[in-house]
Amino acid sequence: MKQKSICKIKLSLIGIVIMLGCGRTKADFIFGEPVRLEAPVNTPDWNLLPHISSDELTLFFSSSRPGSLGASDIWVTTRPTRDDPWTEPENLGAPVNTPDYEWAPYIAPDGSELYFHSDRPGGHGWMDLWVVRRETTERMPEGYWGTPTNLGPTVNSAYLDAQPYITHDGLEFFFTSDRPGGLGDGDLWVMKRLTIEDPWGEPVNLGPTINSPSGDRIGCLSSDGLILFFDSQRSGGYGQSDIWMSKRPTVLDDWESPVNLGPTVNTGYVEGNQSISADGLTLYFSGKRPGGLGSLDTPNLWQSSIIPIVDLNSDGIVDAEDMCIMVDYWGTDNKLCDIAPMPWGDGIVDTQDLIVLAKHLFEEFPPVQ
Repeated sequence: MKQKSICKIKLSLIGIVIMLGCGRTKADFIFGEPVRLEAPVNTPDWNLLPHISSDELTLFFSSSRPGSLGASDIWVTTRPTRDDPWTEPENLGAPVNTPDYEWAPYIAPDGSELYFHSDRPGGHGWMDLWVVRRETTERMPEGYWGTPTNLGPTVNSAYLDAQPYITHDGLEFFFTSDRPGGLGDGDLWVMKRLTIEDPWGEPVNLGPTINSPSGDRIGCLSSDGLILFFDSQRSGGYGQSDIWMSKRPTVLDDWESPVNLGPTVNTGYVEGNQSISADGLTLYFSGKRPGGLGSLDTPNLWQSSIIPIVDLNSDGIVDAEDMCIMVDYWGTDNKLCDIAPMPWGDGIVDTQDLIVLAKHLFEEFPPVQ
């Protein structure tokens, strides 16, 4: 009885903190200290625009390293398991890469399609969006990728159209463009369709909640479609370009006001070009920041862990009192306790959340990096 009373008192205090909007409990999750991907993935050359596959065993990115066919090519590195190091990156070769620029690879969840943008001949504007397909995801001799196809005038314009990202359900296609009708020097746009068999609708600007008068560029969406990451030069950041995120309660709802990822991820320099793992636990990005290979003008690939808030009462340790809090909120949509299957939850406190909490029992929080 005494333990239950203590839990209820702590619960009331936490509720006050949440309503006031202060303290660490305001967040659903935190970001770990970014770690630079080691050589041979990073080099003193430009390495940027990463995209991680759904199984997190293949990483596509753009690079200007020796062996490229043009100013920037698409490269790929693999690993047998998530605990293994990345292998020596390989150039995708022709016809994917050309003497022109190939940027921002996006691999479909099933691995069958690769989208990117390029200024190669045959487009509709300065930079166009393209797609290339393959019959199998198994390794094959050179040429197993088909011939890239321009996505056509519905998405491409006479202006810059770049950085493709399709949601895991295949129903929303996000990209960056500086076409007329935007709010600034590059905006986020989206095309939608009812089913994956339908053609894409006309591009729609995401509007002033997401876009600003400054440059805004799409990065990625979480696999559940509820978190949007993008980089922006808007005011309120920490450097020349910062990573921001926006949430929506469901895929049918509007995006909420963006939030800066904060000084753990962002610096006084340049961060952007994000890709998030399918389980929502790792954010990959590129940055011109201290600690990279090459000069500060050379972007490197980085990763940061996404850590759910499991110390529910903020006393520095995950223990029985935190489990008591979660049980008291069982079956509700309490954001503090809703930490699974993604770190930002799924709208209900249930067994999945308890399993995540149990994995961290008796750990200090935040964890030592």
